[in-house]
Amino acid sequence: MLTKRQLALLEIIDQKIQEYGYSPSYEEMKEEMNLKSKSGVHRLIQALEERGFLRRLENRARALEVLKRPDKMGGSETSTATRMHTEPRWPVAEAVGDFIVPLMGRIAAGSPVEAISTREADIGVPPHLITGIGEHFALTVSGDSMIDAGILDQDTAIIRKQQTAENGEIIVALIRGEEATLKRLRCRGSSVALEAANPEFETRMYRADEVAVQGKLVGLLRSY
Repeated sequence: MLTKRQLALLEIIDQKIQEYGYSPSYEEMKEEMNLKSKSGVHRLIQALEERGFLRRLENRARALEVLKRPDKMGGSETSTATRMHTEPRWPVAEAVGDFIVPLMGRIAAGSPVEAISTREADIGVPPHLITGIGEHFALTVSGDSMIDAGILDQDTAIIRKQQTAENGEIIVALIRGEEATLKRLRCRGSSVALEAANPEFETRMYRADEVAVQGKLVGLLRSY
């Protein structure tokens, strides 16, 4: 049996999924429920999960699914998967404790591509991937030049924005102000090497003034 608050939150989530195909954001749930903090939403979601009414989808940064609806919501306690999107669009409802960062398009893990500047969406990132202070953003990896570093095509790279990096760190490098790539940084005297992690790709050499560090890789998200 659900409490009034649990039932109210379940109704809000269910209604938004039916209307839009994805759940409300964590902030929206807090506002709809007239709660003072997100921790209250956290507790309600956890209770709904424990009672089998709600599920967080695996391998998606922000996704909730209603599994059953009580009679008070106008239906029996049966699964709603057949009438709802079982694969919600990403990003969807914010998972508890996630940080929200902008997804800024694609980054080449192969030949450099045009510099990235378009914000495509906001995504939820687990707190342990947000390292240190400062701005973070996300990029979709394109290519397989970094596979030996565990970075695969279509992974989502979490980047901490910074303009300097240490030798051996994996960075977003802007080349001649026009092209961007994800590579390992190697400083060699007055030159900079952008090193791939795949023997099929060559290391590219540039003058130091041709390469600008845009950020450092701090984590990865992957869907299966």
